[in-house]
Amino acid sequence: MTAFLQELRTQRWDDHRYYHHSRINQSLHLLSAISFLVAYALLFVDPAMAALLAWCVSMTSRQAGHFFFEPRGFDQVNQVSDEYKEEIKVGYNIRRKIVLLAVWVLIPAVLWIEPSLFGLIVPAVGFNAFVHDVGIAWLALGVTGLLFRVLQLWMQQSLATGLVWAAKILTDPFHDILLYHKAPLHLLRGELIDPMPHVRHPS
Repeated sequence: MTAFLQELRTQRWDDHRYYHHSRINQSLHLLSAISFLVAYALLFVDPAMAALLAWCVSMTSRQAGHFFFEPRGFDQVNQVSDEYKEEIKVGYNIRRKIVLLAVWVLIPAVLWIEPSLFGLIVPAVGFNAFVHDVGIAWLALGVTGLLFRVLQLWMQQSLATGLVWAAKILTDPFHDILLYHKAPLHLLRGELIDPMPHVRHPS
């Protein structure tokens, strides 16, 4: 358990110091974290609606922060290149995220064209039923994406690394609220980039 918690701390630390320099990105992660917690609660009541909220609000805000606001190029704080960070990233790097998001976008189109999902489900009747099926499909995609990356990490590194990453992903909303709850205040003060004095590489 000690090794598990240490690896979890390491993965969290690397994620923060490498991928969350932008105060806009941090603020969007705060929004994402809050909506993810609502989605977690909805899982026990309406799983389809939980998935719709998680993907349409939590994931889009979270990934928009990374794609559009996080600085690229050489990382002066950590003294590493963006290419290096993408190569060593434990979870979904930009390339993997693009594949995952492409599948996410394609799912509603597939269900619209083939409501029975090629005979695997009862075809939806009406718009509400269609939206419900999309939600359930997105929930399945989320679970599949999580398990698939755990399996990849198991083969590439170790099962422990994969399980720690899964634990990190599932508990990130709680941690992000703790870590980034002041980010909107920093933005209001005009600070677009976190100077990260607690991270900065000694010169």
